[in-house]
Amino acid sequence: MAKRNRGKTISYLPSNGRGTCPICARTRIKLLYPHKTETNQTIKVCKFCRDK
Repeated sequence: MAKRNRGKTISYLPSNGRGTCPICARTRIKLLYPHKTETNQTIKVCKFCRDK
């Protein structure tokens, strides 16, 4: 069965959810996961940095 809605959930985000990860500095990567900093500020990070 085909997945008709694949990728539609991030199309409303600026740049389709892509950017530079503030932790590992990878460029053009999807930033979809929330991460709390030491100052209790929530930022979006990549999949590889979500557990750091």
